[in-house]
Amino acid sequence: MRNTHRLSLVLATALLSLGLWAADAATTATVSKPSVEVRRGPDFKTPAIATLAKDASVTIAAQQGLWFKVQTADGKTGFVRVNDVRMAYAKAETAGIGKTLFSGKAGKGRVSETASVRGLDESDLKAAAFDAEQLQLMESYRVEPAAAEKAARARHWPATEVAYAAEFRPGQAPAGPQATQAEKRQRFGIARNLLGMVKPGLADAADGGEEMIGKSEQEITEQELELGPLIAGRILGAAPLVADPAAQRRINLVGRWLASRTSRPDLPWTFGVIESDEVNAFAAPGGYVLVTRGLYQLLADDAELAAVLGHELSHVVQRDHYEVVRKQETQGALGKMGMKRVKAGGVAGSLAKDYVAKHGAAVMMTKLDRDAEFRADEAAGIYLARGGSNPLALYAVLQKMTALGTSSPKLTQLYRTHPPLDARMDRIDQRGYAGLEAYTKR
Repeated sequence: MRNTHRLSLVLATALLSLGLWAADAATTATVSKPSVEVRRGPDFKTPAIATLAKDASVTIAAQQGLWFKVQTADGKTGFVRVNDVRMAYAKAETAGIGKTLFSGKAGKGRVSETASVRGLDESDLKAAAFDAEQLQLMESYRVEPAAAEKAARARHWPATEVAYAAEFRPGQAPAGPQATQAEKRQRFGIARNLLGMVKPGLADAADGGEEMIGKSEQEITEQELELGPLIAGRILGAAPLVADPAAQRRINLVGRWLASRTSRPDLPWTFGVIESDEVNAFAAPGGYVLVTRGLYQLLADDAELAAVLGHELSHVVQRDHYEVVRKQETQGALGKMGMKRVKAGGVAGSLAKDYVAKHGAAVMMTKLDRDAEFRADEAAGIYLARGGSNPLALYAVLQKMTALGTSSPKLTQLYRTHPPLDARMDRIDQRGYAGLEAYTKR
């Protein structure tokens, strides 16, 4: 089975560069803007052959880059941008543009799929053993920034500067001598011991208080760097890497380039494609990002791959999943108050590490705040623009996911942990692309 999957992935990767893919069956969509011009070809320089009003119905036959080939109600055929129309959720996965069929000058080839899909769920990620061999293999595909930059130049992706006010930036130490958080915890321990000399009960009541003292920026980063491999290794224990070195190198080149355009380029960014038919991706603290084979095969080109990775990069940059673990750590510290003190094993060796040991990679199935997901979509557009690509690429991916249908088993876990796809596109439409117009014309 794994060899079949590998051949499927090789075929899909080879066909991505052809730039055109078609629907198994006609897919209905409606115009989502006040008016939309239908172009003769997939280029703004071609003449408009029709103008459609909001809510007008069209049939989508294919995608070419960031254009949909459509047929209007009166039979005209032309092209609109991927965010000019909104696909309807497919009623069944057996129909719709989401059942990918690639085509081009070299002919047509279907990416094979399994008859039934069971995605990775919380129990899988909790029970999976840490796979050190797979983690080492994943890290062996890690690329240096210079190699990623060279690959970006080959893709004609120029680096640009785009402001992003909501992006997290590691804090700078204040001026003048400051006590580190470790020193504060040490002082707390001395104070607790002094309380014990006066009255033992007071010392017992203060147990666990060291963990309640916030960590310094350096300590948080150290904790991220330790937790990331622990979580990634557990994911790989549930779903190993796809045995395709070309795909692994490709995702690392694209991902590392985009990561260099974030506010945290110095993390040891590492990317991988894992064996799962579902459509999903995981972003562990410290820069470990894994994409399922099902999602990887759905993507039409490098820009769409970059869009998916841009969303995941935001979760790492903003420390979204790290914050989930941190909250568990804080709750654990509260639970220790009044109990006998347990000696910690280092900055990242206490409750957060214990949480991963107990729950494995199940933290990746935690439903984040909706705003965190909307922010990750926004960040993906920013990173795409900074990296020389088109912010609309994420919209194209969300459209194809929509066309897989709400009942698709491939999207079960994605729907559990993310806002509805139409809500995500609604938020993108409401926000618009202010300041990015030059990049959406690419």
